Amino acid sequence: MDADRTPKLVGTAWGLLVLNTLGSTGAETVVPLPRSLIQMVTMGALVAAFSLALALNLRLRVHASAFLFLLTLLLVPSVIASADLQSGFGALFRCARLALFVGTLWLLSRWWDGGPTFVRHHIRMYFLVLCTVAAGALVSPGAAMPDLYGGRLVGALWPLTPPQIGQYAAVIIGLAVLLVLGGRTDRRSAALVIVPSLVLLLLTHTRTATLGLLVGLTLAIGSLTLTSAAARRFFSWAVLCAAVAAVVFASALQEWFLRGQSEENFSNLTGRAKVWDALLAAPRTLGEKVFGMGLGDKSFDGLPIDNSWLAVYHEQGLIGVGLVAAVFVTLGGVALLRPPSLARACAIFLIGYCALASYTEAGLGDASPYLLHLTVAASLLAQPAAAAPLPVPDPPRRRVPRWARTSEVT
Repeated sequence: MDADRTPKLVGTAWGLLVLNTLGSTGAETVVPLPRSLIQMVTMGALVAAFSLALALNLRLRVHASAFLFLLTLLLVPSVIASADLQSGFGALFRCARLALFVGTLWLLSRWWDGGPTFVRHHIRMYFLVLCTVAAGALVSPGAAMPDLYGGRLVGALWPLTPPQIGQYAAVIIGLAVLLVLGGRTDRRSAALVIVPSLVLLLLTHTRTATLGLLVGLTLAIGSLTLTSAAARRFFSWAVLCAAVAAVVFASALQEWFLRGQSEENFSNLTGRAKVWDALLAAPRTLGEKVFGMGLGDKSFDGLPIDNSWLAVYHEQGLIGVGLVAAVFVTLGGVALLRPPSLARACAIFLIGYCALASYTEAGLGDASPYLLHLTVAASLLAQPAAAAPLPVPDPPRRRVPRWARTSEVT
């Protein structure tokens, strides 16, 4: 299917999914927004996205996808663990949200063709989110960089945390760089996205996003070096600039990376390791180990888990961990089997970024931006549907005069 025939409303549905995954917690905004209002907007966006996708795909044509099949299977341990209401009625609500989220992805999979259509939608929508962050910083610099977050950039118009902003900036920077190297966009348009996003990324002081961007781009550009001269030149210059920067700005980079933390605080990942040890040491029944405790807010004893694998283990058990691992194995295996191309490079970048970020951020087991990133990767790795052969009209029948129809010889 040609990407040019993708309805424009598909991008609108994708934007509504992005809005749904922004969350409802974060820094205090310039205009106080009640959390109930934010939740109503985000859930309304999900319902609107599903309704719009259904209206665009009334015949329920979907793309066969092992990725979406695994996400659908992830609903099983989620529902089983949430059914006993150990985590409250909110667990069942989150299950319904995940089901609606995955259902919308199934409906939109009709337009997966291995092209950059969803990459462009992804960049546009998250760039709009970053524009609201920049606008908030201009309107109220104090609210955008509060002392509560150590002077790191937050969302002053919509409650966004520094890791969220860093994640969005890093992802669209990486995708924009790859589109330039692949000749799918001009340098001026890419610079309008990359430069301000890079500034916002640096202001968030987000180490996970920065490392994810560097590692993801290294893997992606490395997959293009054998077939793209532009990729080889970019890779060579990037390595040279990184080496010079590491020597000249070593102290400044170390200070930025440590964010004023002590070595002990840095070694235990800002307290994350203590939460992880307590979570793993907590007693669990066999059923809780297999199916988990039910979908929650990705916290343990009131503290954020900040690890996708442990969050999935806590909420969806060992089955959930196995399904999420199968997602990465499936996408990674398909990417490695594809010939070098821009679509493959973008998919590798997204897979690599999500894999690295999963160590210090949660979200792979529930409706989240990380599932949207992996969905874009799956759309890039999808094979376009074979076009149905055009019907061949029957040749015109020649009219035979009546006197010539008889075969009798006189």
